[in-house]
Formats: sequence, structure tokens, C-alpha cells
Amino acid sequence: MSNTKVLPLLEPDDQGVAPCCPPLTERPFTAEEAETAARMFKALGDPVRLRLFSAVASHESGEACVCDISDVGVSQPTVSHHLKKLKEAGLLTSERRGTWVYYRVEPSVLAAMGKLLTIAPAAA
Repeated sequence: MSNTKVLPLLEPDDQGVAPCCPPLTERPFTAEEAETAARMFKALGDPVRLRLFSAVASHESGEACVCDISDVGVSQPTVSHHLKKLKEAGLLTSERRGTWVYYRVEPSVLAAMGKLLTIAPAAA
């Protein structure tokens, strides 16, 4: 059992997806919004983490066993460290099945990240 705290990146809205923060062009972030977004981007700021996140997100079944995504040019303990950082940032979830751990990217996380980086529609 882990004492890892998952950051609250998403709050459901009428479309089922809401980013942790408004689009960058909508208004300045509050201190809390900036901290939350920074953790997410910091986790993805490492090339190995970005490759692992991409491997999980693009896996055909929507989830990936750690045994399927470990070939990123670093040792297994380092892979585990990076996966832990992605989980701590709320970008991945995991489930242990026997001796293997399976990782998933929630579709709402990808959608929320996309919303964060979109340009807010102009007021009519």
C-alpha cells in the first residue's frame, strides 16, 4: 500500500472533462492552479517520463504492463521511479496483477491537458 497523494487534476463538468486550470489564454492562473499545472508539466518534463507516458497512452489496450514499456534506455529501478513520479502527478493510475503492475492514462487526463493548452474562444 502506498501513501502517495494523487493531485486533484479534474473536476467533472457538464461535458465530463474539466482541466485543473482554465486555458492559459483565458485568465492568469491562481497560485493553486499554477502549482497543480506545474507538477503535471514537471512530471512530463523529463524525456524518459514523457516516453513512458506516451507508451502507456498509446498502448493498444489502453493500459500497459510495466514489462511492456520498460525499454526506454534506463534500468528497471529507474523506470519504476519515473512511473511513480507520473502517478504522483496524477497522470497515471496503476493496478497490481500478480507480479506485474499495469498502468493507465485516464482519457479525461489527456482531454484536460488538451483543454489547458487551447485558446479560449473569443467573446462574441
